[in-house]
Amino acid sequence: MNTFVRGQKSKLSDLGCGTVFEVVVALPSSGVTLDLSCFGLDAADRLADDRYMIFYNQLASPEGAIRLELSAGRAVFQVNLDALPATVAKLVFTGAIDGAGTMRDIGSGSLSVGNAASFPFAGPDFADEKAIILGELYRRDGVWRFGAVGQGFNGGLSALLSHFGGTEAAPTPAPAPAPAPEKKVSLSKVTLEKRGDKVSLEKKQAQGFGKIRVNLNWNQRPVAAEKTGFFSKMGGGKTDAIDLDLDLGCLYEMANGQKGVVQALGDCWGKYEQRPFIHLAGDDRSGAVSEGENLFINGDSFDQIRRVLVYTFIYRGAPNWAATDGVVTIELPNQPSVEVRLDQGGGQSMCAIAMIENVGGKLQVTKLVDYIPNQGKVSSHEEMDKKYGFGLRWRTGSKD
Repeated sequence: MNTFVRGQKSKLSDLGCGTVFEVVVALPSSGVTLDLSCFGLDAADRLADDRYMIFYNQLASPEGAIRLELSAGRAVFQVNLDALPATVAKLVFTGAIDGAGTMRDIGSGSLSVGNAASFPFAGPDFADEKAIILGELYRRDGVWRFGAVGQGFNGGLSALLSHFGGTEAAPTPAPAPAPAPEKKVSLSKVTLEKRGDKVSLEKKQAQGFGKIRVNLNWNQRPVAAEKTGFFSKMGGGKTDAIDLDLDLGCLYEMANGQKGVVQALGDCWGKYEQRPFIHLAGDDRSGAVSEGENLFINGDSFDQIRRVLVYTFIYRGAPNWAATDGVVTIELPNQPSVEVRLDQGGGQSMCAIAMIENVGGKLQVTKLVDYIPNQGKVSSHEEMDKKYGFGLRWRTGSKD
């Protein structure tokens, strides 16, 4: 792989790179949150269409030429240059600080283009800017090229959008105006900071909330850590880095009082089109799936659901929750995404993350981040059930 420095450019063909590849931005956790995005620009370096801003609220371009998968400290852009319309002449990859901190505070990271080129960067390369333009793929004389930029940018994601000529949607919905000539980009993201924080969302379409995605992502290869608790019984010193297996699941209660569980343990996958209208899409046991684990809720049948308790538990690895760097994102069509970070905890095996409730037809999300320990012979699943009043009967299960 060719290592690029700031300002270096090359034709993709000279790098042995085709037209279908991944652009990967890797940035290990450093205490700041960096939103990673791709802007599809026209020949005048303006956003060709607001649908070509690819980020956490818009994960793919209309024809699928650019697709984004996000995980903790990593963004993978699947790029097919041949599928892009002629109006898109440049793809610009950026990062913007979400919340406190500046680019100077980020750790060491890199942007790579397939197996052809890598551009390393680090916080000391920048000043007190809130955003960065990392690199770009651009078409000149009919030939695609890659350029390592590494340029700091004042302002955050909203300023980047404005710089490229995009239009930001108002965060608070207003009475429906006449149809707009173009779609506006919603940069809204609600982060529930403290336990007990709530957000309430209203239906944006007559039939319901649409397809609701609950995504769990985490740091699947944490650094070695001191052995504590259970791990201390296995010998002194530090643990080796272990592949973490966090399992996503939920307890649910239907409007008619029916209750149950959806999780990989015990093969309780649920159903999307039928009761309970909740489905767990696979179980990432290897840590190789960059987008983590996903639970889908049928928001068009949300009137039949009373509440959903979203949780995760450590099936394998991780002596403590601080090592997981976990985050749950709840995404609804045409709504701001809701983010809950697993930002505390110790050696407990279970975390009740958030409660999703039907409150008068609105969808209410409450941050719980409640770490549940085992109590003797009583499992953490059962302890969580008792605490939140679901009343299920529990027995030992397995994924094997």
